[in-house]
Amino acid sequence: MSLHIPEKFKSKNKRKVSLTKEDLINFELRVKEEYEKATISGPVHMSKNNEEELIEIFQYVNTDDWVFSSWRNHYHALLHGVPESHLWELILSGKSMSVYSESPKLYTSSIVGGVIPIALGVAKALKLKKSDRKVWLFVGDMTAETGVFHECYKFSRRHNLPLEIVVEDNNMSTNTPTDETWGGEKTSHPEDVFYYNYERGYPHHGTGEWILF
Repeated sequence: MSLHIPEKFKSKNKRKVSLTKEDLINFELRVKEEYEKATISGPVHMSKNNEEELIEIFQYVNTDDWVFSSWRNHYHALLHGVPESHLWELILSGKSMSVYSESPKLYTSSIVGGVIPIALGVAKALKLKKSDRKVWLFVGDMTAETGVFHECYKFSRRHNLPLEIVVEDNNMSTNTPTDETWGGEKTSHPEDVFYYNYERGYPHHGTGEWILF
């Protein structure tokens, strides 16, 4: 497994995650089938090949924590406890890229880096309220190269905010290799963030059966 876990988490108790790798894969296959039948009224961004890493990470995520993610969010939603029926309804109605839930607390956005300052603000609010809850921020490798990411990372660490960061590296910025964009080299991520790399199993958008514009 390519997953890097920050040292402070290695001695923490983990919660049991009920979903299996097969559960996650089968959910996406169901989405794939409906999308190819044109019954989903909006774009979908699907996950594959990172089930084991996410299952491991979510053993550290409390069910009362906040989770922020991007347009490729189905696995995050399911593993955080979003009811499958709610997630399925959102996907069918064209909201695959903007999945949300009040309980458990999950918010996603199709805007690159759009959730980062929101996650930072929630972490600041939790600290002001003296809450013992955390904010979990999931970003892709290209988003982790943006200025807003580095600003929010620096602010969160210098102010000791309860913000945990997960960088999911498939080395793709839509359809352009991230390392190619940055001249063959990406940022070396700090030791206090979760990090893993994997090969994307579906195209940036859709299932590969239709033309990707």
